[in-house]
Formats: sequence, structure tokens, C-alpha cells
Amino acid sequence: MMELMKELCLAPGVSGCEDQVAEIISRELKDVADTIETDSMGNLIATKKGDKKAPKVMLAAHMDEIGLMVRYIDDKGYIKFSTIGGINDQMLMNQTVTIHSSVGEDVIGVIGSKPPHVTTPEERKKVVKFDDMFIDIGAKDKEDAEKMVKIGDVMTFNSIFAQYPNNLVMGKAIDNRAGCYVMIEVMKRIDTRATVYGVGTVQEEVGLKGAKTASFKLNPDLAFALDVTLSGDHPGIKPEEAPVVIGKGPAVILADASGRGILTQKSVKDMLIKAGDDNDIPYQLEVSDGGTTDGTAIHLTREGIPTGVLSVPTRYIHTPVSVCSMDDVESTIQLIVKAINDL
Repeated sequence: MMELMKELCLAPGVSGCEDQVAEIISRELKDVADTIETDSMGNLIATKKGDKKAPKVMLAAHMDEIGLMVRYIDDKGYIKFSTIGGINDQMLMNQTVTIHSSVGEDVIGVIGSKPPHVTTPEERKKVVKFDDMFIDIGAKDKEDAEKMVKIGDVMTFNSIFAQYPNNLVMGKAIDNRAGCYVMIEVMKRIDTRATVYGVGTVQEEVGLKGAKTASFKLNPDLAFALDVTLSGDHPGIKPEEAPVVIGKGPAVILADASGRGILTQKSVKDMLIKAGDDNDIPYQLEVSDGGTTDGTAIHLTREGIPTGVLSVPTRYIHTPVSVCSMDDVESTIQLIVKAINDL
């Protein structure tokens, strides 16, 4: 359990470059799925075939993570970058990154900026914007740098994967490798007449793109997006801002993005709640004003697809040091398995 979670989190997979994550999922499901394919967008689709008259169910877990991309190389060999996905400028300062080079081996870089010794008092009070930062790869000049990296190369944040007390884990890309882990385990454990598609979607962090095309292709009768959500159990967050917390099971999402995202249908909500209540599986209910998931894209596909969202509570989302509970991950797996088996 822990080794697979570690492998998934440490694998690079910035939006648009999810291949290594897809390879792990494909390896894990090769003896479980009847077919495994990759579509033209890069979505991985593992199909476990059921009876022709039974429902078709889609499990969507996005494989991509936030990251950076080389945008410009200056005359001295320093790199200017663009952000891929939602990134807080404040967390970028002095991070180390791995540039996944298209011209050679991976390159280690450090994000730098104007040092505090030469900033004014007013400048020191402000968050440094990413446009004012650069990446140092040790190049002598532009020509030297271009031997190592090219415009468009993506970067992941360097991070360790660590086991914490109380069955917690810390690492990068828990958003959404936790969901990928859940999807893999659900595909292994389900016993149902339904046809189930385990889909590793691409480019969720930059517009829910893979979920749109995969759900159009598959046209399932029912779908579940498997993701993470904010855990409000640490300093700086009021309970009413993020009432879902680590250790009390997955969040059954009733609404996100103040309804601009998904408003979960009553039938799907009732299905998930019943699976939890009947089997003593802990869960939490969440109504969110914040972000959204692949569920938003899926439920608006074709004539509309009934869709639910189950999310693992996670601290410090969209940073290289996110924290979640493997107990919550296990509860998420159990809840989805029961819901599908009861169809």
C-alpha cells in the first residue's frame, strides 16, 4: 500500500506530461482490466467488462500535478518560467526543481530572486511574484543553458515522500495521486455486473480537459471523480471555511465552486451516503465555495451524466509538502467499492 502510494507521488506528471504516472497505473491494472488503452489526449482507460445490460460506471482520477515550464532563457543562462496549474507565488521562493529536459538528462535548478540584503523595506513586505523569480541551473551563459534545456521543458518540485505518525503521509502531488491510488484499488476489489472504466485523466489542473474527452468517448451511465479536498484542521483556517478534516473519512461533495462546479444529484448523493451508513464506513459531507474537479466536466457531457465526487482530505494542497491520511484513503476505496457492488 505505502510503496505504491510513494511511487505514484514521486513520479513526475505535470499537466500534459503524465506518461510515467500512466505507466504505473497500467502496470498495476494489467492483470485486472480486460483492456487498457490510451486515447489521443493521453487519458489512460482500463476497462473491466460486465454484463451488456448492466450499467457502465466511470472512475476518473486525474494523473497530472502542478508544475512549471521553461519560458525564456536569458543571455546569462538564467531561466524564466511559467506556472502550470494553480500555484501560490509565496511557496515558490527557493524551491529546488527538476527540469525534465527534452535534450538530455534531467537538470536540477533552484528558484532564486533578488536577495533581501538589497531590497527596500517596502519590497520586503510584499510577496515576490513569480515573474520576478528565475531558475539557476549553473549555466555559464545562454548557449550553455540551451545544451541542457529547451523552451517548453516542464519542471516538477523536488520533494521527499515521508511517513508521519498516525498513518499520515507527506509528499508532492498527493493532489491527485491519492485519487489514482484509490482508482487502482477500487478496480482490483470490485465484484459487480457493471462495466467499470478506470480512467487516469490528463490536464485536470489546467481545465478538466482529459475528463471532457474521456467521458464523451465512454458515455457512462454513472461516474465518480476521485480527488482530494482541503483539510481545515490546521492553524489559519476557520472551521466554517473548511469543515472537512483529516481522519474522518472521505468528503462526499454536495457542491463545489459555489455551484458553478458540480451540484451532486440526489440519487448519487443518496447512493454514497447509504454505502457509508450501511457498512459503517466514515465519510464527511462538503459544500465548497472553492475549486472543482473532473466531476464538473463529466456531469455536463452529452445529455448529462449522473456524477459523484469523493475526495480525500489533504493539508497544504498545491505545494510539495501535502499531507493526507492513508486511513482516509482506505475508507474512500471501501465506500466506492460498496456503492458500485450495490448497483
